[in-house]
Amino acid sequence: MIKKTSFEEMIITVTLNPAIDKTAKLDELQLGELNRLQNIVVDIAGKGISVARMISTLGGNPLTTGFMGEGSGEFILSTLNELQIANDFVRVKGDIRTNLKVLDKGTRLTEINEPGIVVTQADVTRLLDKIQQKAKPGTIFVCSGSICQGVDTEIYARMIRLIHHHGALAFLDTDGEPFRAALEEKPDFIKPNRHELMEFFNVKGNPSLLELKELCQQLMDEGIPMLALSMGADGAMFLKGNHCSYAKGLDVICKSPVGAGDSMVAAFAYGVSKGLSLEETSKLALAASAGAVITEGTKPPAREVIEELLLQVELLDL
Repeated sequence: MIKKTSFEEMIITVTLNPAIDKTAKLDELQLGELNRLQNIVVDIAGKGISVARMISTLGGNPLTTGFMGEGSGEFILSTLNELQIANDFVRVKGDIRTNLKVLDKGTRLTEINEPGIVVTQADVTRLLDKIQQKAKPGTIFVCSGSICQGVDTEIYARMIRLIHHHGALAFLDTDGEPFRAALEEKPDFIKPNRHELMEFFNVKGNPSLLELKELCQQLMDEGIPMLALSMGADGAMFLKGNHCSYAKGLDVICKSPVGAGDSMVAAFAYGVSKGLSLEETSKLALAASAGAVITEGTKPPAREVIEELLLQVELLDL
């Protein structure tokens, strides 16, 4: 069973660029030809929203915030309400994006994402004010995902500065320039994937586990307390201070890799909020990520699935 303690911190997830995800299958994607999609699954999405759904599945009570557009945004809000996930978004003009995710018979993923909503500086100010009002000791903020149009690449750095000023924790999962800028504010946890880590350090080829560990340690030497490195079917690496552990990928049948990283972040935030040890939190993170892989679409896996997978996770000191 997933252990709980009497200690619990509030988790707030932030989504700057919400979406509707359409996940579909076909045998092979033919460029320049007619492709007939099968098994279309429609889900609410945006990294922070997906993180909140996973935390709720684990038994937590997250609050999700960020920007929310019109049109399909109403579908997202009604779905969150049906799922009994608390939400407090800054409402903005314009419809949200729809993302098409196509899986071929080898579960190779092709993503076609729309740009999303456009926000104003007034919208940004409203969101930062909202975050400032909610930030306090005993709160974990999960800032994750791409940024929308109208937002500068410093947005996550500004959020983390506010969050830390009020004594709260900041978890970060993004990439590119927003990631680089946010690192200056020393988030309490980051979760790059292998590709993002190698891109950050401009590393080519196929680095070994020890070489990846060294790259992760370089990031942590800049003042990052906790880090999880997701490596798809090859498992994950978890670091805190001078301790590093590695878990092999579980032997599961992949239905869709969509949401695996979000599930890992969610489980890590949940574990920290419950006062679990690093070992317990890391195992839960890998089990949740593997559960997402065997679940179609962007929906989180059932808690029972995660409980079963948790029994299979083995951590090795690295």
